[in-house]
Amino acid sequence: MSTAANANALSANRGRKVAVIGSGSWGTTYAKILADAGCDVTVWARRSEIAHEINVAKRNSKYLSGINLPKRLKATDNLASAVKGASQVYLAVPAQSLRQNLQSIEPHLAKKAILISLMKGVERDTMMRMSEVIRDTLDIEEHRIAVVSGPNIALEIAKEEPTAAVASCVDLETAQEVAMASSAPYFRTFVNTDVPGTEFGGVLKNLIALAIGIVDGVGYGENTKASIITRGLVEMTDFAVAYGADPATLQGLAGLGDLIATCQSPLSRNNTAGRLIGQGYTKEETIEQMQQTAEGVASVAPVLGLARLREVEMPIVQQVEMVLQGQMSPKELGPHLATADDVLPQPENPQSAVKRPFWRQWFSRAGA
Repeated sequence: MSTAANANALSANRGRKVAVIGSGSWGTTYAKILADAGCDVTVWARRSEIAHEINVAKRNSKYLSGINLPKRLKATDNLASAVKGASQVYLAVPAQSLRQNLQSIEPHLAKKAILISLMKGVERDTMMRMSEVIRDTLDIEEHRIAVVSGPNIALEIAKEEPTAAVASCVDLETAQEVAMASSAPYFRTFVNTDVPGTEFGGVLKNLIALAIGIVDGVGYGENTKASIITRGLVEMTDFAVAYGADPATLQGLAGLGDLIATCQSPLSRNNTAGRLIGQGYTKEETIEQMQQTAEGVASVAPVLGLARLREVEMPIVQQVEMVLQGQMSPKELGPHLATADDVLPQPENPQSAVKRPFWRQWFSRAGA
């Protein structure tokens, strides 16, 4: 962001009270972004010692070791105090606990507060996206619900390494308001109105990152990983478009951008979880080893359930599920890409319009 643009953002955000629910690595990092953008930020921490350290030492040593937090950033373990008067409430809790957290904060929300999901998961029991869980739980208008997604490895951003993200809402003005609050010198926020595409990009890349971690743990090299990433993007796009997404969104920051970052970074929780599984740990042992939630592990089953409802084929994700359930050896996940049950080799991108998913026809017409 240019100096002039940063000055405009700081001016626009002066006095803007916002809250971040969740003090893990991503919640704390995003709170730093908001504070550096000029907002008046309060983080809610479930553990009082984390809130105390943020307030006194301006550190969160458990989740962001070595990172100095802005002086203006405050924290509390009192949920009501965190959200009281906040015009924007950013949600950075584990996906499976979102509904419970929403029920706790509902009595304290400002009347017109905007709720923004920073999470990349699907609720197991209902198979709802996080924005759908927010609306279902709080029964608020869609124009008050937004999501933020992109290639966002928390520690790198906390170190102020430049990156970008997308703020999405059905109402463009709301997306722009969220983007303005989230625009720091090292963090540029774009906007769109494709909420399903933006959310599913963040959810689905976690599943492909699990596959990458698994084959990395086994010891396979870059060719295998590149094949999984490339074919994984096809699965992601087919799935998202089946649920109303714009295919272009999956080629952007929330799709391809996030996929690349998550698959290649050793800081990625889902990549790490997959790597442990590839090294022989069970799903349960992997969850126990992880200090933070790897959303992809919990999202595999509901995503496959949603895929079956729309008859979307997701062979890579299906294989990840089989590995997680102990029905397939991690070593078999990679080679399966090179073999198939078909008698004849299949085209990479079928030319028949009848066989091609809508998004492939769309790109063909666009000259891609």
